[in-house]
Amino acid sequence: MPKMSRPQWRRQLRYVYLRFLRLQGSPEQLARGMASGVFSGCFPLFGFQTILGVAVATVLRGNRLMAAAATWVSNPFTYVPIFAFNYQVGHWLLGGGTTQTFQDLDTLTSWMDMGTEVSVRLMLGSSVVGAIAGVVSYVVGLPLIRRVRSRQIARQQRQLDSPKL
Repeated sequence: MPKMSRPQWRRQLRYVYLRFLRLQGSPEQLARGMASGVFSGCFPLFGFQTILGVAVATVLRGNRLMAAAATWVSNPFTYVPIFAFNYQVGHWLLGGGTTQTFQDLDTLTSWMDMGTEVSVRLMLGSSVVGAIAGVVSYVVGLPLIRRVRSRQIARQQRQLDSPKL
């Protein structure tokens, strides 16, 4: 894979930003979609997080494209820390028992071999962490989305009001 030069990197970032600006829906719908995706991204359902995020966004009347994008809060770089934290939260909520820590992807993928105790703790922790992360992403994301949208509208108004040469 060729190394991307700085101007190409800026161009790609600008492209993603412009795609974000063109997403359809109100700021509330976009924020609900983002919260749905972040919630779903906290679950260890590899390959199904996007489907879950879109389903939750549909129920909450959020933007489904934003939900699909927000599930990438968990990605190959963040799987281990997120799921280890989720497990610890589930362990804390249920109490007792020995603590199983996830050291790498091999131990994470073998959690099913450890039985239902680990699975229940991980899913409970994922539910709690996902709910909190989803609410926080909505509360933080809504004003940011509103600000970006208002700047976009102001910029478009300035372009309409400027004299044509």
